[in-house]
Amino acid sequence: MSETTRSTLAAAQAAAAAGVGEGASADAVVLARTSDAVRAAGTVLRERFGDVVRHESRAELMRALAANDEAVLAVLRPRLTLLRPGARWVADELQGGSLPPGEWWLVDPAEGNVNHLHGLPEWAVTATLVRENRPVLTVVHLPLTGETYTALAGAGAHLDGRALRVSEQTDLGLALVATSQARPDEDASTVRRIGSSVTAMLLDALVVRTSVPATLHLLSVAAGRIDAFWQFAGARADLLPGALLVSEAGGRITDAEGRAWTPESDSFLATAPGVHAAAVATLTR
Repeated sequence: MSETTRSTLAAAQAAAAAGVGEGASADAVVLARTSDAVRAAGTVLRERFGDVVRHESRAELMRALAANDEAVLAVLRPRLTLLRPGARWVADELQGGSLPPGEWWLVDPAEGNVNHLHGLPEWAVTATLVRENRPVLTVVHLPLTGETYTALAGAGAHLDGRALRVSEQTDLGLALVATSQARPDEDASTVRRIGSSVTAMLLDALVVRTSVPATLHLLSVAAGRIDAFWQFAGARADLLPGALLVSEAGGRITDAEGRAWTPESDSFLATAPGVHAAAVATLTR
């Protein structure tokens, strides 16, 4: 049993002792096994990481991205299928919107895949169990550092067993904030919206970070390292894992206008509670 599994099982026992309930405790066991599966799959992606390989066409690049995905899924899919045989799989991690009823595995086998192919270190393997359109548990593993972030609905968010908490920042002018591009080839209106929001945040926040993937920024919000993250449009796979981590770490999840967020929303905002109102004001002015 891995150290991460032991930490997650310990968290499950603590949750049960606190009265979280048998269902959540059973899900915590699934979370522990999911963590082991994601870490094993992460080893495959780490072994494929190396020098930058230049691609001569978009088609060639897409084949390389797909090859990474397939190599990781060859390890991850059988293990997760054994864990929840009745759960269906989301076929395309770039899709947005609500899922049909039931239980689904939402997996990004190489979150930040384009970074991986360009020799950049910002990439991960993620697996999220979604039940009736709500994330129940998530695992985000960073193979280069060995870190594993986990969250279980109602039982908190953790980094290798250590509880996470969002920052206590209350002044947007002292806040480190971040945004991300949801996908290549965004439509012109979304691109303009991103540009104007970055300008607004550059005027109001301390520092603005812009990079992909979204999930890694959301890990930092959950860990209290940055204070807010926003994105326009977006796929389920790059927002639902981080949304669960941030909410379980005490953060706020809404759309950019402060309304309740769902996978069908056209914007996303995750913040420390103390800067949420100011972030909404900046993004909507």
